[in-house]
Amino acid sequence: TECVSGCVCPEGLFDDGRGGCVEQKDCPCFHNNEWYSSGEKIKVDCNTCTCQKGVWKCTDDVCYGTCMIYGSGHYNTFDGKFYDFDGSCEYVATQDFCGDKNSSGSFSIITENVPCGTTGVTCSKAIKMFLGVSSQVMKTLSNRNATPLPAILGVIPKFELLYWNRTVGLYLVIEASNGVMLIWDKKTTVFIKLSPDYKGKVCGLCGNFDDKANNDFTTRSGLQESNPLNFGNSWKQSPMCPDVTEEIKPCDLKPHRKSWAEKECSIIQSEVFKICHSKVNPHPFYEACVHDACSCDSGGDCECFCSAVAAYAQECIKAEACVFWRTPDIC
Repeated sequence: TECVSGCVCPEGLFDDGRGGCVEQKDCPCFHNNEWYSSGEKIKVDCNTCTCQKGVWKCTDDVCYGTCMIYGSGHYNTFDGKFYDFDGSCEYVATQDFCGDKNSSGSFSIITENVPCGTTGVTCSKAIKMFLGVSSQVMKTLSNRNATPLPAILGVIPKFELLYWNRTVGLYLVIEASNGVMLIWDKKTTVFIKLSPDYKGKVCGLCGNFDDKANNDFTTRSGLQESNPLNFGNSWKQSPMCPDVTEEIKPCDLKPHRKSWAEKECSIIQSEVFKICHSKVNPHPFYEACVHDACSCDSGGDCECFCSAVAAYAQECIKAEACVFWRTPDIC
C-alpha cells in the first residue's frame, strides 16, 4: 500500500511500481491489480477513496447492502460471498426474524426455486415479500406472469409502513419505508437492498450483513457452516422438500453445450468489459455464465446467457464502470 525504496532509485525517491522513481508525495496506490496516481479517486460501494502518498484515504459512510440472486442458483451475499446452491423448494432469502423464535421483525423475503433445465439446476421463479410483524402485506412476484404490477402505494396502518411499486427500465422495484427494497428483472434475477440499520440483524441465504463474508454461512439454528449445501438446506421453508446433497455440474452432464457456453460467455473476460476487470473480478461471473449456458437446455438458453452477463454488467455499474455490451446480435 506504500511506496518502498527501490535499489535503482536515487536517495530520496521511491519506486512507483511502474518502472519509475517519484517523490513520496507522488507515490501511486494499488487496487485490484491496477496502479492509481496520487490524487486519483475510486468509488468503493458508496464511499470515495483518494490516493495520498501511496495510501488510500477513504470516506467512512455506512452503505446500503445488496444481495443478488440470479440464474441457476447463484448468490452474492450482502457481504460479497459468492456461492451456488441448487435447491428446489422455498427458501428464506433474507429476514430480520433471527435468533430467538419469539424475536420480532419487520420483513421476510422468500425465494421459490424450481428446476429450469433437465440437468437438475434450479432458478428463482417467484419471490414473496412479507412486510409487517404479522405479515399484513405479502407481495408475490413470479415470472410465470411477467406483466408489471400497477404502481401502487400501500399503507400498513398499525405500523405506518409504506410501500410502493414502480418500473425502472427492465426492472420492477418494490420499496418499503422500513429500508427494504426488492428489484426484479421479471425473469430470474433479484436484487435485495437493505438500509444500514439492518447491519448484523438479518439472516438467510443472503447472509447476515455484518461486513464479514467469512461468517455468512450461518444456518437457521445459528451454527457456522463451511458447506454451502448444508447452509442452504437449513433455510428451506418446508421440511418436506428434499435436501441438496451434491453440487450439479451441468457442463459435465451436457458436454456438447460446453464449447458454445464458453465461447458465448467469453465476452465477460473480453476487451468489452476491460474497464471493469480491475474493479470487479470477472472470474466467478464467467464461471456462473458457463454453468447457466450449459444448464438451460429446455429452451431459453440465450435468456440464461444474457441474464448471466447482465449480472456482471450490473456489478460493474455499481463500481462506476459503465459498459455498453448489448448489441443487435447480443441480447
